[in-house]
Amino acid sequence: MAKKKILFECQHCGLTTPKWMGKCTNCASWDSFIELNEHQQEVVKQTKSTSSAGSKAKAVSINDIEESEVYRYSSLDKELDGVLGGGIVPGSLTLIGGSPGVGKSTLLLKVGSNIASTGKNVLYVTGEESAGQIKLRANRLNSNQDSLYLLSEIRLEQILVELDDRNYEFIIIDSIQTIYSEGITSAPGSVTQVRQVTFELMRIAKEKDIAIFIIGHITKEGSIAGPRVLEHMVDTVLYFEGDSSQELRILRGFKNRFGATSEIGVFEMRQEGLISATDISSRFFNRDSEQAGSALTVIMEGSRPIILEVQALVSESHTPNSKRQATGFDNNRLNMLLALLERKLEIPLSGYDVFINITGGIKITETAADLAILAAIISSFRDRAISKETIFIGEVSLVGDVREVYAVDARIKEAQMQNISKVLLAKKTTSKNKYENFYR
Repeated sequence: MAKKKILFECQHCGLTTPKWMGKCTNCASWDSFIELNEHQQEVVKQTKSTSSAGSKAKAVSINDIEESEVYRYSSLDKELDGVLGGGIVPGSLTLIGGSPGVGKSTLLLKVGSNIASTGKNVLYVTGEESAGQIKLRANRLNSNQDSLYLLSEIRLEQILVELDDRNYEFIIIDSIQTIYSEGITSAPGSVTQVRQVTFELMRIAKEKDIAIFIIGHITKEGSIAGPRVLEHMVDTVLYFEGDSSQELRILRGFKNRFGATSEIGVFEMRQEGLISATDISSRFFNRDSEQAGSALTVIMEGSRPIILEVQALVSESHTPNSKRQATGFDNNRLNMLLALLERKLEIPLSGYDVFINITGGIKITETAADLAILAAIISSFRDRAISKETIFIGEVSLVGDVREVYAVDARIKEAQMQNISKVLLAKKTTSKNKYENFYR
């Protein structure tokens, strides 16, 4: 009698192993392995298989390959088109994630209505809400279109039947964690289910040239809930940043096979839904009053320069261990900058709590804001306000010098458009001669 083969699979990253493990060696998650039955093992083998006996691929010189043009059509939403690289690509599979209530379903329902208004057939598949609930939201958003169809279904097989009955050009899946295949016994949201469902959706998108948007839940850490294999299978990954209680929401691209991955879209939540924000240049800073602990800088989000206000609070510490806390800025880099202030400028901050906040809910990932962070900290420590007519642009190194950052011309041009008269840059900035009257 043949020995039964046992296979365990991690429910977070999809790693398979013949032995059960308490901690996954791939994603470091605990108690995530479950035993797969024979049918599930067969599904894993079929999904991971990348070749077949009936087809044989040949390598071709890259010079012999004809460049294919990517066709796009507009979603009629300026900010979403910008994040996607210019519009929606037919046959693409896009994953959009965000915290509950941030506006994922609202945005895609509005986008689906926009596309349906152009005459394209749009299918909205809802696995979490009933068709009546979606209808109520559509009434509020004024998104009722004859070419927009709703399907309240969580079975993959029934969704595929609907796709065969009518020709759709745009599909919304809300959400991927609720859809399951009847041929797999594991629960919805598991690695096996998500892998199989996403694989079928990807096949449909490529074969029928249909653009499919998938909504995914996120964890408390801000990553897509469930298996990470989902992010690798899709063409584009978009994340919503910002709290549901804030008016402004930021949609950031983390993966895009058809365009740049560093672009962002800024939306604002109104009664008529999540719409593209207008005049965002002055939405992230306040010039009404000058207060101690506030400094302005310009960061680059993709090709878009944005002026931000950096806020700092320095107060005496009443505990042996002083607090260092940053919101929207890397805490480790904050500790480095504070060490530089103590070493180079001899500012005694060891007995003070230091708090940093970046306004607007944006997270700064570049080093161009270092100089503004230092200016805000010194301003709060000395209790002296900085003029709102001045911005700070520069990276601060460990040796204490200020270094030039990229796209200085675009940053200065944005500052000039906001009537800012002074900028503090690195001494050897290449843009000094071009902006001689503006440089300080």
